[in-house]
Amino acid sequence: MVLDSKMQTDLLQFYEESVRKGDLQSLTSINNNLSNFRKKFNPEVLASLDGKALLEYMHGKNSRDSLAYWLEFKNDEEFETNIFGSIGGGSALKFYIYQSRKGDWVTGSPQKQKIITEDEAIRIARGQREELLECSKLMGDLPENASDAEYEELQKKLLNVKRMDPAFAYFSQVSWGHKYLSLLYPSKLDDFHNANYQRFYLRKALVMPPEGVGRFICAGKYVAMAKELGMPIIYLTTILRLKYGRPYNYWRISINDDGPGKKQWEWMRSNNSIAISWSDIGDISQTPDSRSGLDSIKKSIESQYSLSPPASTKAAQQVFYFANRINEGDLVLITSGYHILGAGNVIGNYSYVPSYELSHQLPVEWLSLNDEEAMGIEDTDLPVYQITSQGTLMTVEKYLNKPYVAPQPPLPILTGIISRIQSVLERKSQVILYGPPGTGKTYWAEKAAKELASRSAFNKSFKDLTEEEKRVIEGDKNKSGLVRMCTFHPSFGYEDFIEGYRSMVENGQMVFNVEDGIFKKLCAEAASSIHNYYLIIDEFNRGDTPRIFGELMTIMEKDKRNKPVLLPLSGNALRVPPNVFIIGTMNTADKSISLLDAALRRRFGFVELMPDYDILGNAQINGIPLGAWLDAINSSILDNVGPDARNLLIGHTYLLENGQPLKDFSKFCRVLRDDIIPLLEEYCYEDYDKLGKILGTTIIDVKQQRINDGLFDPSKWDNLVDALLVNYPDITKSPQAHDSTGEEEQLTG
Repeated sequence: MVLDSKMQTDLLQFYEESVRKGDLQSLTSINNNLSNFRKKFNPEVLASLDGKALLEYMHGKNSRDSLAYWLEFKNDEEFETNIFGSIGGGSALKFYIYQSRKGDWVTGSPQKQKIITEDEAIRIARGQREELLECSKLMGDLPENASDAEYEELQKKLLNVKRMDPAFAYFSQVSWGHKYLSLLYPSKLDDFHNANYQRFYLRKALVMPPEGVGRFICAGKYVAMAKELGMPIIYLTTILRLKYGRPYNYWRISINDDGPGKKQWEWMRSNNSIAISWSDIGDISQTPDSRSGLDSIKKSIESQYSLSPPASTKAAQQVFYFANRINEGDLVLITSGYHILGAGNVIGNYSYVPSYELSHQLPVEWLSLNDEEAMGIEDTDLPVYQITSQGTLMTVEKYLNKPYVAPQPPLPILTGIISRIQSVLERKSQVILYGPPGTGKTYWAEKAAKELASRSAFNKSFKDLTEEEKRVIEGDKNKSGLVRMCTFHPSFGYEDFIEGYRSMVENGQMVFNVEDGIFKKLCAEAASSIHNYYLIIDEFNRGDTPRIFGELMTIMEKDKRNKPVLLPLSGNALRVPPNVFIIGTMNTADKSISLLDAALRRRFGFVELMPDYDILGNAQINGIPLGAWLDAINSSILDNVGPDARNLLIGHTYLLENGQPLKDFSKFCRVLRDDIIPLLEEYCYEDYDKLGKILGTTIIDVKQQRINDGLFDPSKWDNLVDALLVNYPDITKSPQAHDSTGEEEQLTG
């Protein structure tokens, strides 16, 4: 295939749109035009003429019916020449001779024209006719759907056709010669009669032009493209013209993307302009596009800057090209070394802005600001450079053909607990969140994993994901997500985590097969994915971790990722990809981290989560400031429970509901009675003397060694509030405390 599938689709869609809009001539009209031309100017007709009749038939100006006139100007019901590609513009001497208004025959060059006799003009017409006939025969001999090699051979043969005058170009080398042959053989030749145009539109279609020179060497590509698209060549060339417009020049602006260069690029990008410095030479908008203009700029540079003569010449060329040669419609590529920073079309004229360092400016409409490496661009040390290398030009087109992804504003920098988790994972790839009960370990593990996975997979914060994107992160009933969770417990083993035997019945017999465990499955998926995977292991210290991890201990460290270890059951190799991260949670009330297996502990980083009273803010219930009260309770635990008391504090999440402080006293009572008091009983080993010191002897009946449950009856709630505050009277003076009575008076009074 010549065209890639995406380009095929794009061109076919554009073709269908052009048909709907009426931008394409009907094939009937096109064929009628071609038929009229061939009847009048086919090789047999030209071969039958001679002398003045041949001269007038080919070049007569006054009759408006000559071959030259039809090829360049004729546009009427009989023949619409513009349908078949233009050769207009330039000098009438493109045909080698022409007839002036006075009837004289003229030849020579545009700068040095000369009048010749009619006999001399007839000799020229005969020579052209002979070349034309031979070239036409070569075209006729070329098979349909010829290969690139056959078109290359055709180009060589056309160049070997004998010329009428060695001082002038071959018939096959001029635009009107190509157009004549394309009208005779429209299924073998395109109607781009300029070699630069032919290569431009091939590049636009992402087709590398063939090597070599000449107007016929590219035709094989157009023939193959038209065949792939299932349309005549003339429709292909028409939609290419409509889709991509007129050809233009390509320029490269090279900067250093650091220091001043980075500042220059940021300014150009945000101001929709390209710009260079050399501001001290002033406005050069009136400098002529000639050698004298270049010399004038060089003198200005020499007078304003201390440069060597070669450096002055080089600088003058760059400024001259920038102001005089880069034209509206041209494409500019901004590069830093082999890195493309952006590309755009020039949309206006040069201007000089003296108030800014980058004073010489051209307005640009950016087509792409994709930042990517491109090793295919030619090397140059020139800041302003016209791109002519076919390889570089193709690299530019491929870059432009990629969808422009507008840069998203940078994501907010992670802070707080998630930032600490991220830091440890970047360093060690696995982390354990540890702390007393109720400090949000599981909450932060899930939140961090989802946020980090979202940023890695979609460059978005989790809260900004679409529902479909969230399913990729969290998974659903049909497929696991990038973030997964398991819980260790005394019955959880190696066979659940890595691999193990599972029993099943096959053909009435009990058999045992080795099946992959949770972590091995995750590693297999991650190995073939570009995304990061996160496994949350809740209650990490409740399992027999050395047994569960087994051989994984050898390869889980960051510098040993992707190294294989042989598994004894299946005999397969297990590798932990570098895009797998583990976040464990560990309740220090159950076991201190010091009791973890030492080898396992070395492989993890640790983030401690302690009660956070600030989360409770100024929340209060029935005059009890929740943050201050919990702080006082925990201080009392530290004073009374013993040396391990720090691991046995009460976490702030006990006093939260849906992430917000409790507001209902009845819920607070249930949490106190059903969660906090039983936990404290466990911490104190039912030492009611210690419990009394922590909660107060009104709630704890030390003598009877029991809890005064009667205080939790709604009718006794006022007494319960007093009982909770009796040991800690100072908390009612804290900034968090409110005068509930005063609030009630304000509400009712």
